[in-house]
Amino acid sequence: MKKLMILAGLAMAATAAWAQSADSYIVKTKGVKKTEAKAVVKAEKKDEPQGTDFVSQNFRYYSLCDWQNGMKFMVLPEKYDLLVNTFRDAGTGKEVPSGRLRRKILIYTDHSVGANGRARMNFTGQEDNKKYYFELPNGSFEDYCYSRKGVPTLAYLGDVDIAREKLKGQSLVTRATDYRVDVDYESDSYNEVKVEKGMEVKVVDVGVGTRDFPVKIIVADKNGNEFYQNVALSRTNCSLRDDEFIVDNEKFAFYGSFDMLTATTKVSADYAQYMGKTVYTKYATTMTTKGGGKDNRKVKVPKLMGFRIDGMAPIHNSNYVTLTLTESETGRVYSKDVTFVNESVAGDIDGQKEDYFGYLFGFGEGRLRNTNAATRTMIREGRVGMGMTEEEVEMAVGEPDSKVDSSDGRYEWIYKRTKAWLIVQFGKSGKVIGIRTPRLNQKVTPATKKKK
Repeated sequence: MKKLMILAGLAMAATAAWAQSADSYIVKTKGVKKTEAKAVVKAEKKDEPQGTDFVSQNFRYYSLCDWQNGMKFMVLPEKYDLLVNTFRDAGTGKEVPSGRLRRKILIYTDHSVGANGRARMNFTGQEDNKKYYFELPNGSFEDYCYSRKGVPTLAYLGDVDIAREKLKGQSLVTRATDYRVDVDYESDSYNEVKVEKGMEVKVVDVGVGTRDFPVKIIVADKNGNEFYQNVALSRTNCSLRDDEFIVDNEKFAFYGSFDMLTATTKVSADYAQYMGKTVYTKYATTMTTKGGGKDNRKVKVPKLMGFRIDGMAPIHNSNYVTLTLTESETGRVYSKDVTFVNESVAGDIDGQKEDYFGYLFGFGEGRLRNTNAATRTMIREGRVGMGMTEEEVEMAVGEPDSKVDSSDGRYEWIYKRTKAWLIVQFGKSGKVIGIRTPRLNQKVTPATKKKK
């Protein structure tokens, strides 16, 4: 009897330890309360991947064909999974509601063929030691395992363990602007927050995210503000193809949201000399800035617009650096990817000559701030208005295709547009006194003829 009581006690202790292990994967941003104590879970041992960057060196992709006994997963059902059950009880053959298994750890224990001739993938619950299986929808295991469909609801915890070991306490650089903060502990609800791109942050915790993006990385900025991103690393059991990590999904790839802050990615001494400096655009260019809503948008920035350089973040595996630029007059924040490597743009390789910092920017104040508010608006919209100076017209529409002078001091700048001519007439004072837009098929007759 005494022996049975000891065994029962050990079983209860083991069950409690398992429960803590599962719970330790649930991490939240600061301010969300948690009632259970955390427990440290060691990363499971697996083959070392080969590669040259952080992800390829540390996170190996396992297709279903390569799954090994002992691999750990957490059940994280989404809305659809709550309607269509994924697993069955191996003892009864009955479906198990996905909601009942939510946040439970399942350990893979190989595949087999059931009495009905259907292939199945077998799992053991870490907490209750119960046996479960996922019955493949069709075909043999060999046929199914080469697809990227995987097993619904399961987030691979091997990536979480390695990321926790490698990233916790490390400094990273933000590569996106959209991140999240938790709403409460029990649900997966979140609020979206805007974050400055190229900012140095520190990893404060790593936990489980979702099936497709299983690694939840919580970081804090220099002011202690915490936010997170769920990212894919090895992409084991991820239902998305590699080419689907674009557009809205780009930030869920590790390098879409973060970069390692190492000796090679820190802002070097060469870059440091530019921080805080005032520059102006020597040519009109496209930059990114926050739009009227939450989304960022690309805008055309005119020539001679002044900025202060407030951030510089090297872009992974490239010669480019993301500049964070604050407009001198309005304080509006922009970002622009540039290169400081002149050789990479020599001869306008790939049409990117305008991205070379020395070509695009000059040091000092831009002259746009000397114009009035109405003129600044027209310049940003690419329009010419009465009373503009030569400099303001050039900032708005660029250099003219031709110029016509007269001896009485008046002169015209002529621009050829898609459907019409733009003819800007200047008076003796050097300011615009007239604007004409005849159709291209009309013969252009200068209003001012040069006297002989």
